[in-house]
Amino acid sequence: MKHFKTLSSYLDYLGLPRPEHPMLSVFNSKGDGYLPCPRENSPPITNDCYSISFKKYVKGDLNYGRTKYDFTNGALIFIAPRQVLQWDSSVVFEQKGFSINFHEDFLKGTALAQQIKKYGFFSYSVNEALHLSPKEEKQIEAIVENIEIEYQNNQDVFSKEIIISQLDTLLKYANRFYERQFLNRKEISNDLLEQFNKHLTEYLESGQLQEKGIPSIEHIAEKMSVSQRYLSDTLKKETGKTSTEHIQLYLIKEAKNILLQPHKSVSEVAYELGFEYPQYFSRLFKKREGISPSEYQQKYSLN
Repeated sequence: MKHFKTLSSYLDYLGLPRPEHPMLSVFNSKGDGYLPCPRENSPPITNDCYSISFKKYVKGDLNYGRTKYDFTNGALIFIAPRQVLQWDSSVVFEQKGFSINFHEDFLKGTALAQQIKKYGFFSYSVNEALHLSPKEEKQIEAIVENIEIEYQNNQDVFSKEIIISQLDTLLKYANRFYERQFLNRKEISNDLLEQFNKHLTEYLESGQLQEKGIPSIEHIAEKMSVSQRYLSDTLKKETGKTSTEHIQLYLIKEAKNILLQPHKSVSEVAYELGFEYPQYFSRLFKKREGISPSEYQQKYSLN
């Protein structure tokens, strides 16, 4: 895997012009026609830069971590530092589009340095490439043009502050459009919850709870071929509960069935469900159900 520590080295690798600023580059092409990917058959690469790009891909796959981006209708691509990219020689995209790349150090000392980490779209899989309507495209393009003008013409003491402000505005609009996209993904989100529960069931039935303990969100997300943050954000958005809460609720549901089996102690149930310490299981059960596991047994057991 190749890693690029500087913006210039990354752009050199892509065969693109060196940036006018050592930590910021802006490309905004309004040309017609098609372009192949700058470098064919890339090995997995990472760098220390943020990238915000808009392109309409004609064909080919751009691998992003363990997933692929889908650009059929045009999409904003958000890539954070040290995320893995890879593509093959078949990638072709329209010439028209923009790309803003900036080193993470460019944000040092600004409020955006922390805020940018809160935007989930910097870590999403193919299904969360941000698709834009024609109206939304125009809004984003207007902001990019302002950034481009400042980048090319006014490298003075005010430039960075102005560009940071414009980047902040761009990301806020992207977040608005992203929220809109979430509203249109109810069916996919429901399917995600079904897959989530399916993997939990498989984990339980395979005996891994006793062997490996309660599964992590990262483990389940990997099994589902989505990012941990995408899984967490989607479940939270559609159900009001976090991934951790869903796991806990699933375990409590299983616990209720096991607790009512004859001659089952609370400790046995706790270990069976992957809890290292029965006290933790008892606290979680009481927090969720309002009564302790032993009280639940006494109240509902037929024995």
